[in-house]
Amino acid sequence: MNNKVYIIIPAYNEEKKISKVIDNVLLKYENVIIVDDCSSDNTLEIVKNKNVILLHHIINRGQGAALETGTKKAMELGAEVFVHFDADGQFLAEDIEKIIHPIIKGEAEIVFGSRFLDNKTNLPFTKKYLIMPVARFILKKIYKSSLTDPQNGFRAFSRKVAKELNIDNDGAAHCTEIINKAHKNKWKIKEVPITVNYDDFGQGVFSGKGRGTGGVKILIDLFINKLIS
Repeated sequence: MNNKVYIIIPAYNEEKKISKVIDNVLLKYENVIIVDDCSSDNTLEIVKNKNVILLHHIINRGQGAALETGTKKAMELGAEVFVHFDADGQFLAEDIEKIIHPIIKGEAEIVFGSRFLDNKTNLPFTKKYLIMPVARFILKKIYKSSLTDPQNGFRAFSRKVAKELNIDNDGAAHCTEIINKAHKNKWKIKEVPITVNYDDFGQGVFSGKGRGTGGVKILIDLFINKLIS
């Protein structure tokens, strides 16, 4: 089944981490799609030397757009299970098995990774105890969703979901958009615990360099998505 699993990794200025991330994923999964979102560093050249499918945006469009590009390509190549994975080294390749297992077994159509189902998570203090609790509260009140980690980009979904998904938000707001569509389309949802690794190199550049600024943007995105959905 692993030959029908496609790992889609958007990358923007991740020259310090992308090589190791790709190598770790390739240890078990042969179908890896990297979408370079017009990086200004050496990311593109590094990826060219890897045994992956490389796509390149000629302008910087944002993480959501990169994921949509990669998902469409995986559809063309016959993927049955799609995985969205970050390029900054925060996620562990060994957690991919946990994410895709419910899809393969028919227990879910879309699976979200959560940093909060495992007490060992080492999220930054402000994000863990302020931003994310508020985001979860808004998600529950506005979207009627009980997901514990609404802005986590580590997810897997079936081909049926991929056909219906069509990510419209080019930026970080795609996370909320996907959750909203999952509930509106009544896809079978499951959440599984995953591990995160924060260090000096994982910049999270898609969501903004400033931790605080990125956190505020999460909350704004939740409201905007509700208004336009």
